[in-house]
Amino acid sequence: MTELNADQARQAILDHTERLAESAAAAGAAAAVPTAPEWTVADLVAHVGQTQHWVAEIVERRITDPARLPTEMAVVPGDPREWQAWLAGAARRVVEAFSDDALDAPVFNAAGDERPGARFWMSSMLNEAVVHGADAAGAAGRPVDVEPGVAAALISNHFAMLTSPTWAMRRPGSARAVRGTGQTLQWLATDTEDAWLVERRAGGATWQPGTRRADVTVTGPASALLLALTRRLPLTDRAISVDGDAGLAQHWLGNTAHVAD
Repeated sequence: MTELNADQARQAILDHTERLAESAAAAGAAAAVPTAPEWTVADLVAHVGQTQHWVAEIVERRITDPARLPTEMAVVPGDPREWQAWLAGAARRVVEAFSDDALDAPVFNAAGDERPGARFWMSSMLNEAVVHGADAAGAAGRPVDVEPGVAAALISNHFAMLTSPTWAMRRPGSARAVRGTGQTLQWLATDTEDAWLVERRAGGATWQPGTRRADVTVTGPASALLLALTRRLPLTDRAISVDGDAGLAQHWLGNTAHVAD
């Protein structure tokens, strides 16, 4: 499976935050975000920058107790002309927090899985920058540009989140909806040769890398698969092909929405 090393992940956070800021400036503060209909570009900028500052504080302070998570959010500049510099500063701060000595230090992991906390947060911050960068690009009428390796790594993170202990606890409706009796869904990336196999079991959904015969197979470039999985791109997009039970794939997408995306 495609994985990013720490340097690659840190650089990608910086790059995609910069792209998001450029798209936000081009779109304008009041522009609607087509892929997040309840948000304006101003909401998008605030969400990403404040989340980066919030996570940076968690890692900087090595917070392990969820009861001690930060309660105050960074102040967003009132002048949109200051947003690009503010977002660049937020991205730099969170990237610096993900220093080599922090990556395996004790830090709260909101997914509740086996990953060290800082590594969980680094993947999450990359996901925020990339997926919401796609939102901003859409608001500005710009093409979405996600590197295949970055997209593939985030697809693995996506499935890790959806099958994590915290997901089942905080999103029980979703966790119940994707249970099944052995139905299988396969996602194949044409540009990285990665594959993700999801099995819907009575005790919950699971995933693993690899391929086998599945009830439905969704194929396309890794970036298109990521955008489809995060509901930024329909399965009917010309970059994607679906072989098998398309309704099964659509049901999965309809029941795996993240809380704040």
